[in-house]
Amino acid sequence: MSALPPIDDRDIRRATLVQLLHWLAIGRLQPLELAASYQDAIKRLNPALNAYLETSDALIQEQAVSADRRRRDGVMGRLDGVPVAIKDNFDVAGLPTRAGMRRRSKPATDDAHVVARLRASGAVILGKTNMDEGALGVTTDNPHHGATHNPHRLGYTAGGSSGGAAVAVAAGLAAAAVGSDSLGSIRIPASYCGIYAIKPTHGEISARGLVPAARRLDAVGILARSVDDLTLLLQVLAGYDADDARSRRRRVAFQLPDWEPGHLRTGLLPDLAHFGVQPEVIEVFNQALEKLPRELGERRAVDFDDWDFARTRRAGLLLMESEMLITFAEELADEAYPVSARLRGMLDYARHKSAADYAAADLVLDAATLKMRRLFAQVDVLVMPTTPQGAFPLSDTPPASQADLTSFASLAGCPAVSIPMGTLPDGMPIGMQLVGARGSDLRLLELAQVCASTLDADPIYPVQPQA
Repeated sequence: MSALPPIDDRDIRRATLVQLLHWLAIGRLQPLELAASYQDAIKRLNPALNAYLETSDALIQEQAVSADRRRRDGVMGRLDGVPVAIKDNFDVAGLPTRAGMRRRSKPATDDAHVVARLRASGAVILGKTNMDEGALGVTTDNPHHGATHNPHRLGYTAGGSSGGAAVAVAAGLAAAAVGSDSLGSIRIPASYCGIYAIKPTHGEISARGLVPAARRLDAVGILARSVDDLTLLLQVLAGYDADDARSRRRRVAFQLPDWEPGHLRTGLLPDLAHFGVQPEVIEVFNQALEKLPRELGERRAVDFDDWDFARTRRAGLLLMESEMLITFAEELADEAYPVSARLRGMLDYARHKSAADYAAADLVLDAATLKMRRLFAQVDVLVMPTTPQGAFPLSDTPPASQADLTSFASLAGCPAVSIPMGTLPDGMPIGMQLVGARGSDLRLLELAQVCASTLDADPIYPVQPQA
């Protein structure tokens, strides 16, 4: 039998995680070769994109050698040899956890729960990715570590706060990435960068070892280049953690992925313009819906007249800002390494709010839960654009509405998936968001796979970034 031909480096970094696992399984690709491909790409492309803040060739080499040995011995983990990026608000032993700040530079001694699960499955941790300062932002334009650039167009935002993780996946600098999502921080950059993301049901993946933004909202999220990749990673990472107060012990398993697309009840917002969605985004969304005449089943206009998306987003921000006063107390007091005026101003805003203001914001979460229960008694899935707009120049003032469409799932604790649905007139990608009831993660992913296959909207492939 003739030897299998080598795989072009470009094809390696375009491949989905599932494809890489296949090539590794049949011996067409080796963990050391795969790691070297990503290391070389990071060295060439990261200076322009600024997706990574920290990588270690020695640590990557050590992990790849171990994966290579396990594959030779035939005792492998589920992700053995697959290169993964980690947002810089998760602890990775041996690397600093900055959380977008200047001062947090001491190397972590232990892995976050999600990192430990990745390592146990054999994944190769490539490094830590850039993010908004304190995870309080949606542009990944960090005052201490610089801006991360959208791989479609330098000078444009990648979204945030998990923008570095999204760019690492979109530009072929990681096979997948782990980030955090409190109001949309996974789904917004997925939409802007043209890739796939899931924010699971709150508590499905342990957040232990994640620098908290707001524990009632924080969710570990996943970014990848296909829905199949998201499904595999969710299965690897989900599970109860007794040391995480928010971890969710299931009384029953995930709802089975047994929806029949033709019999779905799909909820749609009756007037996207009323909720601030830009006309060009509405046009792409409507075109996507036209391509899914059977896949989304019966379409029903859902009543959101009693729901103020902007108010929801503002309530979530107040919860984050209030808790960050505690999380970042040392950073706020350290005059040698001051936080930015922007972050200080946002946290001072919360400092001057009353306990009654905080309680009122917290009640919005209860209202979201009740809204979710009523909504998903009438429909199986809520479908809408992921973001009201596409990526914009970093020099522009960020729109306040970026998280308006993602915040509902966060406050209600629901799972939400973002898939690419097309491109805007300026050539930038835009995402479609699918939101389901708590526990419907696998069902959402099944529907997302059906929709993604029909829309045939590929993620961005790694190319040399252009200005």
